[in-house]
Amino acid sequence: MTSIILAIVIGAAFGAVLDRIGATNPNWIGKMLSLKNLHLMKTILLAIGTGSILMFAGQMIGLVDVGHMSVKTAYVGVFIGGLLLGAGWAASGFCPGTGVCAAASGRKDGLFFIAGGLLGAAAYMVTYPAWKASGMLDAIAGGAVTLGTVPGSKYEGITGMSGDILGIILGLAFVVVAFVLPERPMGGGAEPVPAE
Repeated sequence: MTSIILAIVIGAAFGAVLDRIGATNPNWIGKMLSLKNLHLMKTILLAIGTGSILMFAGQMIGLVDVGHMSVKTAYVGVFIGGLLLGAGWAASGFCPGTGVCAAASGRKDGLFFIAGGLLGAAAYMVTYPAWKASGMLDAIAGGAVTLGTVPGSKYEGITGMSGDILGIILGLAFVVVAFVLPERPMGGGAEPVPAE
C-alpha cells in the first residue's frame, strides 16, 4: 500500500511540474516540434540528462541498485511504434503522460486524447496475434541490450565501454545541449496562452 501511495504522490508531483512547464498545452508542443520555441525541449533534455547522470553515478558508487534497471527488448515493431507515437504527438500536441496531465488539469482535448489512446491499445490487443505472426515482434540486436556494459546488470553491452561512464557522458551531453540550444531558433513570435 505504501508503494501505491508513494507512486500517486510522485505521479501527482510530476504531473504538476509537466503542467507548470507548459507540457500539457498543445500550443507549446507544436511550437517545440516546429522549432519555433525550444523552451520545452530544453527542459526535457535537462531533465533526461540530469536523471541519467544521477542514475549512472549512483550505480557506480552503490547508491542505486543496478537490479532496478530495466531494458526493453528491441524489435522492429518498437521502431514503427516510436514513429507512430511521434506522429500522434505532433498531430495531437500530447504524448501519453502529458495527455493524462492535461485531462487532470481540466482540458477536454486531453480526455479525447486518452479515449483515442485506449481505443488504439484495444485495437492492438485485438490484432496482436497478427502482429506476432508477422515477425515484427521478434528480438533484434540481441534483444534487451545496452550500449555499454553495466556491472551487475543482467544485460549485455554491444560495445566494450562501461555503461555507467557512457550514461554519464550522454547525460552531460544532454545537459550541455539544453543550455546551448537557443530558445527561439525560428522566430517563435508570441507565447502560447495557457488554458483556462
